[in-house]
Amino acid sequence: MIIIGEKINGTIPSVGQAIQNRDENFIRDLAIRQAEAGADYIDVCAGTSPEEELDTLKWLMDIVQDAVDKPLCIDSPNPRTIEAVFKYAKKPGIINSVSGEGGKCEVIYPLIQGTPWQVIALTCDDRGIPSDVNTRVEISKVLIEKALKYDIQPERIHIDPLVISLPTDNLSLLKFVETMNIIKKMYPTVKITSGLSNISFGMPYRKIVNMCFLTIAVFSGMDSAIMDPCNKDMLAAVLATEALIGKDRYCRKYNNAYRKGLIGVKKEG
Repeated sequence: MIIIGEKINGTIPSVGQAIQNRDENFIRDLAIRQAEAGADYIDVCAGTSPEEELDTLKWLMDIVQDAVDKPLCIDSPNPRTIEAVFKYAKKPGIINSVSGEGGKCEVIYPLIQGTPWQVIALTCDDRGIPSDVNTRVEISKVLIEKALKYDIQPERIHIDPLVISLPTDNLSLLKFVETMNIIKKMYPTVKITSGLSNISFGMPYRKIVNMCFLTIAVFSGMDSAIMDPCNKDMLAAVLATEALIGKDRYCRKYNNAYRKGLIGVKKEG
């Protein structure tokens, strides 16, 4: 399971305040804590006004890369902003994201052509976010086939089927799993990812809904997740599920995380 740490995002109020105050120590601490909790990539998203985004994103990238040795997930809705800051990344990571909207693919795909960089591809286009499985699959096919024209193979692509909140669509999880299964049958090496919290939007006690979604999605074949690795319960759900489905030999990852205090209640003494 590939964990993309989500905490450095300017749309989160505390992070937005830190960005406004240029609080380098706050951002550095978030990066270190996510890395220590097991994040494979650190997502950096400015979440500011368009005119401030480029400078802010570079500022965040510099701090995170100075603090930890993890690759970045460069996150912006504007492909031109990603293009402008791309050269400041010290090692290959993930671009977040492309979609069928506008000409995003035509900016991002040439940018990562001939590199090891990966990319998150959202199943939406100029018509919006589809609720049905077939349209999500068709958009995925378009995004993957476009990538192949730039020699970007499916294993470098994380398809995000954009799960809809459960109160809006009671079949949301089932559609997510069905979409994932169809895409993986067509492109066996492609990765599937998700932002976990969308499923529970508008519900009480959201954490338990997110955890159950995560468990079912990992069991069904989801490869990566944009999540908070510092949330012990969410991390435990990932590790326990991997152990239960035979992906953690002798439960070593689970037991090591417990001993380090990354999951469970840390014992005193």
